[in-house]
Amino acid sequence: MAKNRMYNVGSTPSKKTPERVPKKTLIASNKRARHDYAIDDVLEAGVVLTGTEVKALRAGRASLIDAYVAIDRGEAWLEAAHISEYAQGTWTNHAPRRKRKLLLHRTEIDRLDQRTREKGFTIVPLSLYFLDGRVKVEIAVARGKQEWDKRQTLRERQDNLEARRSMRYRELG
Repeated sequence: MAKNRMYNVGSTPSKKTPERVPKKTLIASNKRARHDYAIDDVLEAGVVLTGTEVKALRAGRASLIDAYVAIDRGEAWLEAAHISEYAQGTWTNHAPRRKRKLLLHRTEIDRLDQRTREKGFTIVPLSLYFLDGRVKVEIAVARGKQEWDKRQTLRERQDNLEARRSMRYRELG
């Protein structure tokens, strides 16, 4: 009887409990950012939200088009991100394009501030998602692409697609 107290019921000492994988649910992504910018460094940050904003996000009502991150007096802010008003909200509803504070460590904010002071770098949000019930935003330090860079990227993507297609047909034939 004392032996059973050492282990959980139904488990044996040789078996390991499987690690829990965090559940990630995508809300919105900024596909335009990957087209317009060369991504250099990627970070994950928490977002300070109100109740109606979270309810609107659960309904999938968000857009990161034209959104950016600004560092102001030692704090990181997500600006111009659009979270639609909650349909069942009352006078407690939020402003759709308000500034939202990002939750980052001081060292991360200092490093981001230092990188954006360099010529050509900016901070753009890549995606907005739920991670175990909490809203997170993936931000990136990025450098703006020139028009010829964008065309070259599209050309490379098209060439890779054609190469994969030809390899697939060669394997089948």
